[in-house]
Amino acid sequence: MKRAIYPGSFDPVTFGHIDMIERSAKIVDELVVAVLNNSAKNPLFSVKERVSMLEEITSHLPNVKITFFDGLLIDYARKIDAAIIIRGLRAITDFEYELQLAQTNRIVDSRVDTIFLTTSLEYAYLSSTIVKEVASYGGDISHFVPEQLMERIYQKYAEVQNPKGAQNF
Repeated sequence: MKRAIYPGSFDPVTFGHIDMIERSAKIVDELVVAVLNNSAKNPLFSVKERVSMLEEITSHLPNVKITFFDGLLIDYARKIDAAIIIRGLRAITDFEYELQLAQTNRIVDSRVDTIFLTTSLEYAYLSSTIVKEVASYGGDISHFVPEQLMERIYQKYAEVQNPKGAQNF
């Protein structure tokens, strides 16, 4: 059985992520979508929230499993016996960075290969950072994320911008 891992922060999950997940699920027996718990970053959503959103969005894909990890991706790939790492490329700038990571992972464990998928053209511009920027100003994110996630994203910004007990002057 070919198991692949598609890692990311997914903060929040976008149509671009969903496109990569659906396409990747067609080429492997099992796809593990792994949410990175990176203590160096300050994510908008907790790991638990991101896992929950991904489970909801991918529930129609029987060969997709959602998990989370921290530490090195290559260590986690070995732990779950994944032979393939899936990475998406939006632009040439992504390629240089992703190539370095793939080569490093290959040196650490030659049994794990990286497959690069180019993003579909309609999502080539899209990133979680763009979604967060637009949402933080109350802008329309309907072109970026599934409808069922929109309210959660706006609500999260409402909580962040006006924490409980904060007074407006």
